[in-house]
Amino acid sequence: MSDPTKSPLPQPLPLESAELAYENPDFLNSPDGRMLRIMAEYYEPMSRFRRERIQDTVVFFGSARFHALDVASHELELLENTGSVQRAPQDEQPARGDESETTELKRSRAVAAVEMARYYEDARTLARMMTEWTKKLPGRRHRFVITSGGGPGIMEAANRGAWEAGGKTIGLNIKLPFEQMPNPYITPALNLNFHYFFMRKYWFAYLAKALVVFPGGFGTLDEMFELLTLDQTHKLAKPITIVIYGTEYWKNVINLEMLAEKGAIGVKDLDLFQFADTPEQAFAILKEGLTKNHLGGVEPTGESAVPDEPEASAQEVMGPDIAKTRS
Repeated sequence: MSDPTKSPLPQPLPLESAELAYENPDFLNSPDGRMLRIMAEYYEPMSRFRRERIQDTVVFFGSARFHALDVASHELELLENTGSVQRAPQDEQPARGDESETTELKRSRAVAAVEMARYYEDARTLARMMTEWTKKLPGRRHRFVITSGGGPGIMEAANRGAWEAGGKTIGLNIKLPFEQMPNPYITPALNLNFHYFFMRKYWFAYLAKALVVFPGGFGTLDEMFELLTLDQTHKLAKPITIVIYGTEYWKNVINLEMLAEKGAIGVKDLDLFQFADTPEQAFAILKEGLTKNHLGGVEPTGESAVPDEPEASAQEVMGPDIAKTRS
């Protein structure tokens, strides 16, 4: 029997439908949703690579700071030809860096930018040569697709060279506090963005049959040594051809021979990579390694081109037993 001294409970208001779990941004972006985010950065790229018929890749690493030769030369020209005693507006200043830097330091950096622009042009040329060769390989999938970190500098040069040759090209970008925008030469369907560095590195390594390391900084060193370590410890399922581009630059930055002399690595570990100083030299090394290790030792010939239409999705392959998700 109800107590007449107590007020009746108010009637509850009608509820709206709850959000579906996979459409709930608060959950997906929370620590509890981390495993789903990691899995998404595995399955979503895999789905794209399948649809775009990507079989394997050639990865280019290198600095994001190097410009094309025409851009670097223009920046130096602006600095040297500033005849006024007054500074040009800040948005016209050619050199990057802290405002406390001296004009001479900015000039020396601009000169270095022109010097280092050679590597941009070499990466662009090498990527174009590789893509022109791989487009002639028969099969139902694209082989040895040029892949970069998706940003500017050497990454842009690699994607640009492949784009100029009319091939597909991949950009594996990373979401950073200072946003790194994708360069415009990436194939749109292969323009990927990652939150987790380790998932981005996974996709660099998983499909790679060759690696070209152009001059760069901390990120380039990190990526290069990670792939070298995986190769050294036989963690890669198939052989990988590694080219370190720019002998003079790299031998001034790191002394790999000393590592062997001191016993930090085996002498045979120096055979894991080769140096190259011209696009033609690097192309010859890559072509030989890829042909020997992944084309059965003989460059295939024939007219069987990769189909233009996207490859079937898992839904299409598995058939009607898998029901589509209703909206």
